[in-house]
Amino acid sequence: MKQTTFVILCLEGAVLSFNVAATAALIPSIADSFSVAPFFAGKAVWLYMLPYGLAALLYGPLARVFDIRRIGLFCLFLFSLSSLAVGLSRDIAALFAGRFFMGVFGASVTPLVLILISLMKEGKDRGKYVGIFFGITFIASLTGLFLSGILPWRLIYIVPATGGFLLLVYMYFFLPSFKYEAEGLKVNYLRVFKNKQVLHIFIYIFIVSLIYHGVQPWLSVYFVRKFGFTQFLISMLITLTSLSGVFGEVIGGFYADKLGRFKTVEWGIIMMVAGVSLLIFSTSVIILSLVMLVWGLGWTFNHAGLSTMLTDLPKELLNEAASLNSSIRFLAGGLGSALGGLLMQKSLNLNFMVCGAGLILLAILARSLVISK
Repeated sequence: MKQTTFVILCLEGAVLSFNVAATAALIPSIADSFSVAPFFAGKAVWLYMLPYGLAALLYGPLARVFDIRRIGLFCLFLFSLSSLAVGLSRDIAALFAGRFFMGVFGASVTPLVLILISLMKEGKDRGKYVGIFFGITFIASLTGLFLSGILPWRLIYIVPATGGFLLLVYMYFFLPSFKYEAEGLKVNYLRVFKNKQVLHIFIYIFIVSLIYHGVQPWLSVYFVRKFGFTQFLISMLITLTSLSGVFGEVIGGFYADKLGRFKTVEWGIIMMVAGVSLLIFSTSVIILSLVMLVWGLGWTFNHAGLSTMLTDLPKELLNEAASLNSSIRFLAGGLGSALGGLLMQKSLNLNFMVCGAGLILLAILARSLVISK
């Protein structure tokens, strides 16, 4: 893989990630703008995640039929158009529609990048490239999250839309063709699930994503309701999860190569347990800041280790596994976000207690699922 090609892929990931974390932080501001309840405006999170999860299933098999370059150009154009529509929306329904289509077309990037890394890089280097790619996406997410506390919320969608249109020109001239085979449309998801080890990995991915997104999208509401924090302070606290995530993805990717994929995942789940447990008992901004750092590191160690694990799969399972990785993460994430909102409406701490218990159980089961072959 040429350096220019990898840079383009990272920039594409950055465009699609710019407002992912920021949207959760902006729920109170969006709710005020359209005069709706925060829990209603929170649908903007899972209305992106659920279509993302379903659409991701398409892109791995489609990469066998169409040039990955063509898929990337097509999806980036429609994602940018949808993001622009969100930024210019006049009512909450239009915003929801834009978020839906952002999810559909944004789902293309991660599966295609994982496929390319697996095909074009040796096993000993895959973790490094996976970590760098996701580290760049976290830098973009961090930037958007930081700016969400300063800029009007509409610009958080207009900026990546503009960046996407500019990147399209660069991609058109400098991104090479990636059509490796012309074997027709083949969908092998059943074969993937027949492999017991792979099935266990995806069970783990589903559970950890469900729990993570039961917590992360509702942190802004939690900080408002329990502590009365301003939008700026909310954005800065949640920014810390992305800041630690930048280092977590890159370091986790390197650890996945040096120490092993499974050990990296194990450290990740331990940090996630610590993060959500401390969140319940935090009483000051300083403690909450430390909790956000630990929480972000835990999630990204998990993410880097598991994603690298999938690039090691046999070629006949690779495309479907890459799509399933994104699909299961986002379907579970959308479900987790919806369930987390329901639990928080009953009690602010109930959601975090349930998620904490789930993470402890997952940590106990992790070795039998993915830590050992």
